[in-house]
Amino acid sequence: MSRHDTLQHDPQLRLLIAQSAARMMAEEGVRDFALAKRKAAAQYGVVSGKNLPGNDEIQAALEEYQRLFRSHVQPQIVQQLRHTALQAMRLLADFRPCLVGPILNGSADEYTPVYLHLFADTPEEVLLFLLQQQIPFEQGERRVQYASGKSENLAKFSFLAGETEIQLTVFPPHGRRQAPLSPVDGRPQQRAERKQLEALMEADQSAG
Repeated sequence: MSRHDTLQHDPQLRLLIAQSAARMMAEEGVRDFALAKRKAAAQYGVVSGKNLPGNDEIQAALEEYQRLFRSHVQPQIVQQLRHTALQAMRLLADFRPCLVGPILNGSADEYTPVYLHLFADTPEEVLLFLLQQQIPFEQGERRVQYASGKSENLAKFSFLAGETEIQLTVFPPHGRRQAPLSPVDGRPQQRAERKQLEALMEADQSAG
């Protein structure tokens, strides 16, 4: 397929790229939507144009893949990851952690990190806490965007709990009032405090 061909709208090709990207995320542990999309599109000779699916389309394809091929294991994986997230939230209780992302919405797999939003006057408070707990960690930045159009770079810390990565994004205290936009659908991210996660886990157990 030529570069020119990508300018022609082809719904079937767009779906195939989304499905291929979803398989990479489910089977290879690719966490970045953009990377999965580029790799999948390259398989079909597409580099740009109308046939590149949105993150929401890839997410929908991922959930469909999990439903079709991983329904026997995925709910148990989500349950275990929620347990790990709850333990991390208890450890980090002083920073009023909120869970966000695939573990909260139930689309996680074994490669999914625990994504937590923390709230502190300064990122150094979280850094000092991790040092005091003797937890090996990596430090970086995460850029977030808001519905207002504002964006900012926030401190990010990550560490391992067993084989599960815990990713912490540190917001100022007023950051609780406005959640950043989801990279999947562009809407404000859903957040769950510890009690909300506990209630969700209890509901899961009752349903099981």
